[in-house]
Amino acid sequence: MRKVTYKNIHNFFKLNGTHFDSIGLRVAAYYLIKEGDAHEKAMGEFLLDWFDDRSFIDLQTSGTTGTPKIIRKNKQALVNSALATGDFFELKPGDTALCCLPIQFIAGKMMLVRSFILGLAIDVVAPNSNPLAQLNKEYDFVAMVPLQVQNSLKEFYKVKKLIIGGAKTDSTLEQKLQGIKTKVYETYGMTETITHIAARKIGVEAFSVLPHVNISQDERECLVIDAPLVSDERLFTNDLVKIINEDQFVLLGRIDNVVNSGGVKLIPEKIEEKLSPFINERFFVGGIPDAVLGEKLVLVIEGEKKELAETIFETLDKYEKPKAVFFVPNFEVTESGKIKRKAILKSLS
Repeated sequence: MRKVTYKNIHNFFKLNGTHFDSIGLRVAAYYLIKEGDAHEKAMGEFLLDWFDDRSFIDLQTSGTTGTPKIIRKNKQALVNSALATGDFFELKPGDTALCCLPIQFIAGKMMLVRSFILGLAIDVVAPNSNPLAQLNKEYDFVAMVPLQVQNSLKEFYKVKKLIIGGAKTDSTLEQKLQGIKTKVYETYGMTETITHIAARKIGVEAFSVLPHVNISQDERECLVIDAPLVSDERLFTNDLVKIINEDQFVLLGRIDNVVNSGGVKLIPEKIEEKLSPFINERFFVGGIPDAVLGEKLVLVIEGEKKELAETIFETLDKYEKPKAVFFVPNFEVTESGKIKRKAILKSLS
């Protein structure tokens, strides 16, 4: 069987309704860069990078936990990731897809690569908070971030399979998604793993790994990923997990978010899950320095200051109850829209 490489374009592939080969895409790329809107220029630049003579491509990380950086990946690794996604989600040539994510980042790029390799008919639209609203078409496969999902709940009759990435899907949103016919999955991954290496169906606690991915834990109980088809290196993450079996794990939270308050280790993500049904605004919990406790747990809410009902803390255990509540008019976020927890907490210290 002939190996699929980055130079291949499936004969079922379509971009915005038009069949293209690699030469046609390069021609289109020049036009997009010259005449297109911001998202079209980004697509044009990526197309030229993808179809040039180099076997590698440079990718920018999101900067969620530090300064954004550029990492270099072999194009074949992106192809391998696309094939694994196709197998896991049972995508087939001719399926329709929608890219409504920024193509500057890996998630948007990979929607295009999956389409080249798997033979998807993809529409690319400008990223916005409700991308389905103006579209009168049904899609087999769509990727979104949680904010887009929240704003698109009434539109998912247009989508058969939806993957959510970029940030955690909170319990309130998950509850809403269990009432729709769309098959919805939360994904786990990062730029270093070329988007997702695992996914879980909404309503199921554990993530299942994609083909050719092996998982383990280090001494910190954080996830270790061996995915030789997408990464030459073993990846040591900062994500605390519970390993269920060789193919499944439960994500607990990030070790760099853990708050050590008076010797008690608290996982903010678990507390946030309990609070999410009671707080409509964006929020998070974290730790700030404290002379007595070392760190004290605080709740940070985006918006104007207001009184909170004490009942919202009734679901929390004794040590999980915040010692203070702060209101911040606007959360500082990364370029890809993730909340800069550490920077916000530092400003409150």
